[in-house]
Amino acid sequence: MSGDAKKTILVVDDEPEIRKLVSAMVSQFGATVMTADSGEHALTLFHHHKGKLDLLITDVIQPGMSGPMLADKLTELQPDIKVLYISGYDNTHVVQKYVVQKGHALIAKPFTAEEIQTKVKEMLALATSAA
Repeated sequence: MSGDAKKTILVVDDEPEIRKLVSAMVSQFGATVMTADSGEHALTLFHHHKGKLDLLITDVIQPGMSGPMLADKLTELQPDIKVLYISGYDNTHVVQKYVVQKGHALIAKPFTAEEIQTKVKEMLALATSAA
């Protein structure tokens, strides 16, 4: 991946194994990867992070704050953030409301490293072209 500034990706999932796996899969892009175990933790990281957040990768269904709720809050704070939802469920509502209407993306669990890396690469390219 090319570009002047290093990208920052925030991975949010309540399952430690998923956070670790997704972080490892996307770290190949040379981005700074932060992880959070909840929406609340993600917001705290966002507020303490110096600089822009390029991509939020979040599970849709989580205890407390859902992925879409977190995405809404982060989009209010940084309107140009890109969002990639990951989910093991058929999220027809999420697909219609967030992916289609808001230009976010969704990848279904289980996914391969190649699938998530391709989607992340596309989204980071969008983040670069929008800058």
